Amino acid sequence: MSGQADATSTGPLRRAMRGRDPGEEHRASTPLELLFDLTFVVAVSQAASQFHHALAEGHVGSGLAAYAAVFFAIWWAWMNFTWFASAYDTDDAPYRLLTLLQMAGVLVLAAGVSAVFERGDFALVVAGYIVMRVAMVAQWVRAAVEHPEGRGGALRYAVGITVVQLGWVARLWAPGAWAWVTFLVLVAAELAVPAWAEYRGSPTGWHPGHIAERYSLFTIIVLGEVILGSLAAVHSAVAGRGLSAPVLLIAIGGLLLVFALWWIYFTGSEAGLTTLRTALVWGYGHYVVFAALAAIGAGLEAALDAVEHHGHLPVRGAGPAVALPVVITLLMLGALHRVTRTGAVGHALLVGGGALVVLVLGLSAPALGIGGAVLGMGLAVAATLAANLFSVRRRAEGH
Repeated sequence: MSGQADATSTGPLRRAMRGRDPGEEHRASTPLELLFDLTFVVAVSQAASQFHHALAEGHVGSGLAAYAAVFFAIWWAWMNFTWFASAYDTDDAPYRLLTLLQMAGVLVLAAGVSAVFERGDFALVVAGYIVMRVAMVAQWVRAAVEHPEGRGGALRYAVGITVVQLGWVARLWAPGAWAWVTFLVLVAAELAVPAWAEYRGSPTGWHPGHIAERYSLFTIIVLGEVILGSLAAVHSAVAGRGLSAPVLLIAIGGLLLVFALWWIYFTGSEAGLTTLRTALVWGYGHYVVFAALAAIGAGLEAALDAVEHHGHLPVRGAGPAVALPVVITLLMLGALHRVTRTGAVGHALLVGGGALVVLVLGLSAPALGIGGAVLGMGLAVAATLAANLFSVRRRAEGH
């Protein structure tokens, strides 16, 4: 049995939402979850592309603020569905229809990304969220009605999500600086809802292995966007002026970064999501991981722009545009692996040392050339990976 149906099942189109077994064996992502993730490919691509354009135009500060805000919206929408699905995936007709409605909301959100970067206008993003939240609240209300054991937590989720969403709608009329103040307040409120619902209500039965796999798959999606965006930028550069040494070095360095960071992420055992505290740290910490990984793609595209003398970002800015998201990714992955005790980090100093070298290389782009700096970053992260794998192996052998 998959754990989705029970004796109260009313047929293939309708099943009672009793909750999944958190100890269920061979729990894997469903085809519906994979389709859901595909809608986020569009959203992530839009965010990274707009961030790249902001960097190219030299609007680093405003571009970074818009990117952080938009990526929070993207990540939080994905996370809300992912954790609910881990606990209550009945995969019947009502569940599928509400999930498809959430996908439509994601696409509306993606359509509003450019307006946030250009005018600070969140209206379309909020409209997309309203569509998603109507479906999400309906799912939680259904869980409260059909799963008495989890009713307390489900109702708290439904109420908390509704109240915060009303806050996002009201924020559209916030004047001037209050727009960003209220944004931060509402972000804090969003993050507080799961903790409040889980601690004060009945905890939901999310599946640790399933959650770890879902985050892994989203990581691959983000890395795929980095490769796709970088490839398009390389193709444009080659089509314009032919294959030059700096473009080749950036292409090689970018691939090394993607491969090495992927390997670091997938080193070690399954995440130890055994407690709610650990799960929240893992779940929330991935906002930084996902956003930083996607930003690497924007940085690589900005580096290629600098080589081709497109845009207004100089080499001294293009180097840190690649280096900083790599540094953030390394440090956050190291922290998350240690918190969840996956055994993927042999020694914290290895990751920290690698991050420091990458930062120095990024700042040295004017002297090394942007191509040499990016290639150096790729080699530095690859060396960090190799040293860490050696350290992990020695620890496993008891040395």
